[in-house]
Amino acid sequence: MSARESEKRIGEGATSIEDQLPLPPPKVSFGERFAQIFVPAAMLVLLIGIWHFYVTFNDVPHYILPSPLLVAQSLYNDWPVLFRALQVTVEITFSALALALVGSVAVAIIMSQWRLAELAIFPYAVILQVTPIVAIAPLIIIYAPTTHAALLICAFLVAFFPILSNTIQGLRSTDHNLLNLFELYGANRLQTLALLKIPNALPYFLAGLRIAGGLALIAAVVAEFVAGSAGADSGLAFRLLESQYRLLIPRLYAALLLLSLTGVVIFFATSLISHLLLRKWHESAVRREN
Repeated sequence: MSARESEKRIGEGATSIEDQLPLPPPKVSFGERFAQIFVPAAMLVLLIGIWHFYVTFNDVPHYILPSPLLVAQSLYNDWPVLFRALQVTVEITFSALALALVGSVAVAIIMSQWRLAELAIFPYAVILQVTPIVAIAPLIIIYAPTTHAALLICAFLVAFFPILSNTIQGLRSTDHNLLNLFELYGANRLQTLALLKIPNALPYFLAGLRIAGGLALIAAVVAEFVAGSAGADSGLAFRLLESQYRLLIPRLYAALLLLSLTGVVIFFATSLISHLLLRKWHESAVRREN
């Protein structure tokens, strides 16, 4: 076919190779980005203003409800103590999350490859998940060699199951037509797992990771409450109890603020990891044009 005939076909409705290429994702406008930042920030300022006005107008005692200024002042004055406690809590949370990530993925792969392993392991994983951590934390504290190890085990148990459950679901959700295609081309079990099942399970795994991140922080705090560990290596949970017993309510609010910010950072970090891994190919992260 000549070049003139090709141009004629394209003019009549045929598409060129460039026309068949996927379009780049639409760019986010400046107004939309500004709204995404300004609206939450304005809402936060409004809530803090209402809080300050309520405390000031009603002359609420600081040991009942401190003003935002007192909380900020306590955060500044008690920063060395609170920062050390924050380091302990964050260390436990991320250590437990890392152990849960490695362990749950390994167990999920084993269970997906061998039916007997799934029958042997999964029921007990469910039992550990549905048993309240508050109920078994005292036993863990008794049998663990150290308090730090007990806190790590508690946080690990809570973070383990969401990643395990989501990863198994992703491995099971592989398209059977693609599995048949891999079998047709003679792929072995390892190649099918590495090239098909694991990429298919990645969005499920990342969803479980987002859930497990927040749960690991909650479990670390709950375990610290149960353990009642004190001293220089105590976490934010003990500082909350200490502030409550000593009526240092501004410090209590400052510790709560640090815990909330830590949870938000964990959520955004796991969401960012998910976006970076899925943004170019998965429907949950690809921006729609309409």
